[in-house]
Amino acid sequence: MRAHADALGLDVDVVTRPAARSLAEAAEMLGISPGDIVKSLVVRRSDGDYLFALVPGGRKIDWAKLRAAVGTNRLSLPDAEQAKAATGYERGTITPLGSTTAWPVFADERVQGHRVALGGGAHGLSTFVDGDALLSALDATVADITGEE
Repeated sequence: MRAHADALGLDVDVVTRPAARSLAEAAEMLGISPGDIVKSLVVRRSDGDYLFALVPGGRKIDWAKLRAAVGTNRLSLPDAEQAKAATGYERGTITPLGSTTAWPVFADERVQGHRVALGGGAHGLSTFVDGDALLSALDATVADITGEE
């Protein structure tokens, strides 16, 4: 993960934290608001390819908005085994940084404009990075793709 971030020219801070039972608990441990944690969700397209959806804490994918942004009628969440096969990461640790395949990234517009934390590629790791720099480095498509949880 760090090697990929370095290759992209991203300044990241990887921190170790105890296992968290929830996003809110992880945010409290990290001293940030839940909205500053970005969930990296792997999504399967109908053609069998995947993409990453970057979703701020406290929000969930709005499937209609994401389908419109992607330009497809059918998207779904793969099971845990398929997600690991697509990214190399277990659920709860997924990040587009260092994924076994550089799938396209679709990010909610709320990721912009501040420092965020996302999965670090292993349980108990969080990666802090400037949201704008992350989106630029990953050539992310930025749109309103979420709704409130």
